[in-house]
Amino acid sequence: MPVRKKPPLARRRKARQLILQALYQWLLTDSELPDISKQFHEQNQGKIDWEFFDEVLPGVLKSVEALDKHLHPLLDRKLEALDPIEKALLYLGTYELANRIDVPYRVVINECVELAKMFGATESHKYINGVLDKLAPELRAAEYGRRP
Repeated sequence: MPVRKKPPLARRRKARQLILQALYQWLLTDSELPDISKQFHEQNQGKIDWEFFDEVLPGVLKSVEALDKHLHPLLDRKLEALDPIEKALLYLGTYELANRIDVPYRVVINECVELAKMFGATESHKYINGVLDKLAPELRAAEYGRRP
């Protein structure tokens, strides 16, 4: 089997940004996944890791119940009380920690924190960092244990 070349990090970062925007739209409008995905594919051209987008976005939406179970014990408020950007980022980060072990947990956390700085409320990046940092040992025990 041929080895697949990894896309450049900027393409993955752009895909995460689009996933965040798509999740935000889903949370606010409860639109159907095929409609959201089609819209983002039509409106966004260029250097984007579409394979990542097409795996993670539906993965998050199909896993919401499981993601909620992981997040609930770590939150200081109900999920419904979270800002939609925070909720979308926690869903994205939790999904990646649980299902994308090809991405180091620190990268997952850092990418979500950076997106929170760009799109979230003033201090939301600290909240995102705190929750995902508590979740990493649970979902990435082996990787977390090797931490220097």
